[in-house]
Amino acid sequence: MIVDQMILDKVATEKTTYQNDIVSEKPLRSIVKAISWRVVGTLDTLIVSYILTGQMALATSIASIDFVTKMILYFFHERIWNRIKWGR
Repeated sequence: MIVDQMILDKVATEKTTYQNDIVSEKPLRSIVKAISWRVVGTLDTLIVSYILTGQMALATSIASIDFVTKMILYFFHERIWNRIKWGR
């Protein structure tokens, strides 16, 4: 428990810069990872929706709406976090 808190404190107080981030992961890699994760999430929604409804057309509609709304929500989530100074 104490070790976990020490690790969290270290992570929360370490400063990173764009230059540090670009060395560890290029922006294009982050974009591709975000898209691939969204595809995985949408496929999950499609499968679960199909299992629950038994209708592929309805499941596809649900997954499509999920894809768009989650992309929009993610954008605003990131913009809000960019304004928060905590952990920088």
